[in-house]
Parts: sequence; structure tokens; C-alpha cells
Amino acid sequence: MLSQLTLENEESVATAPTYLPSPPPKALFGRIQDKIDSVRGTKIRRATYGQAIGILVLDTDFPRIPGDIGNATTYPFPVRFKVVEGVRHEDIVCERPDISVCGRFIEEAKSLEEEGVRAITTSCGYFCYFQDEIADALDIPVFASSLIQVPLVAKMLGKNNRVGIICGNSRALTKTHLRNAGIDDSIRIAVAGLDENWNMVRGPRPRERLEGFEKGLPKVAKELISKHSDIGALVFECTNFPPGAAAVQEATGLPVFDIVTLLSMIHDVVVRKRYSGYM
Repeated sequence: MLSQLTLENEESVATAPTYLPSPPPKALFGRIQDKIDSVRGTKIRRATYGQAIGILVLDTDFPRIPGDIGNATTYPFPVRFKVVEGVRHEDIVCERPDISVCGRFIEEAKSLEEEGVRAITTSCGYFCYFQDEIADALDIPVFASSLIQVPLVAKMLGKNNRVGIICGNSRALTKTHLRNAGIDDSIRIAVAGLDENWNMVRGPRPRERLEGFEKGLPKVAKELISKHSDIGALVFECTNFPPGAAAVQEATGLPVFDIVTLLSMIHDVVVRKRYSGYM
């Protein structure tokens, strides 16, 4: 139902009347809250609300600059972090991560679910290895890696172009990782890693880290494109890379997808808002 807003002196109205959506009935809020508060049929009462996206973070201590998945100022909306204590970078960035790592993340993901988040991601793109296991264990959406965007990007580009993937460690990204992210042999890709260029972003100072990404990532991207001129878009695997995304786009002219683009989309689909405007 729409409510028409008019001025008392209708003759002075020179433009079309403005229409705004009527506020939803109070009963609707009750139904929405019951749905949000219900986890596996049990109503949960919490002390805090309004954090729709939960982020499982590896136990690391490097500086997470704006744009990094682990910096709350990256997002225009609240997020809820949970550090998975004892699980380090080397435990997941490898060819065959141990299933115990998956178990730890499922445990903490269930905790986030009970705390009220509506969707969950992780701080490392190599968690695509366990995408199915984590998703099957929860009752809310899980997007373990930005690499699950690759099939969508490939469909958008068409059969004459391929998707360029830039990852943290090209040697650790296996066919199993790709397959578990939904990337089969029908999807044309080219992969490059930051690899030896990581030394450009190892500095403890945030400014040095940003400058390293803005120099190292365009270098890797341009080298990859020079080998595969049919690349139509780039997808970052690593959740530390988004601070360098603008520099990569400026250097290549290509669309750049990363964990922040995916996280923003998922937030928008689990937190829908009413439109306002006029006709």
C-alpha cells in the first residue's frame, strides 16, 4: 500500500506527487524477528543485533588495512568477526588441508549462526576446499571463498573470454580447490599467484602494505594478461588483495572481483530494504 503525500495548497504543486511506502504493520516486525531469532527451531535471545555477515578469521597478527576482509571499516555495514584460534595461514594455504581445520571452522561457524548472523564467509580463499562441508553443516548461506564467483563471471563473459584468477600462492591452488568452488573444466581460466611478490607487502607499516599491493598486484595482473590476451575479468582469491583492486583496474581496464564484491552482494540479499521514490 502506498501513501500519497500532498501539500495543503494543491495548486502550488508543480511536480508529480511523491509516493513513499507505508510502514509495515507491527505484526510483520514480530514475524521477521521470530525468523531472525530462530536457529534450528529454538529461539535465541542475544545481547547485540544488526550484524548480518559473520566472518571467520584465521589466527594471524599482520596489519589488516582498509579493504582487507579483517578491517571493519572496509564495509558500509556492520559485520561480526570471530577468530578461529590456533588455525594459522599455513594450515589452509596448502594443497591438502587437514579435515580437522574444517572441523574447527564449522564449530565457530555454528557459534556465529547462533549469534544471529545471516550468512558466513572466511578470511582465506583457499577455504573453497571445504565449501560443501561447511555449507552442509549450517542452516544459513556460506560463501567460503571469493572463487565461487568465477562460474558467474565466466557466464557473464561468454565463451570467447576467460577469467583471470590471482591468488596468494599459485602452487597451493589445486584442481580440487577449483572444483570445490564450482570451477569445472568447461570454464576457461588462467591463474597467477602473488608468489615471490609477497615480499612487497611484508612490511609492518600499513602504508607500506598498501603501496606493496598497489605495485605488486598490477604487475602480476599485466603479466598474466600478456600471456592470455582473452582474459575478460579478474577474480582475486586472497582476501588481503582488495586494497589493490582499484590499482589493478586502472592498470588493466578490466572488471575486478574479490571477496568484498561478493560479501557486499550477499549482504544485500540477506538484508533487503524497501525502495522509496516517486513516479
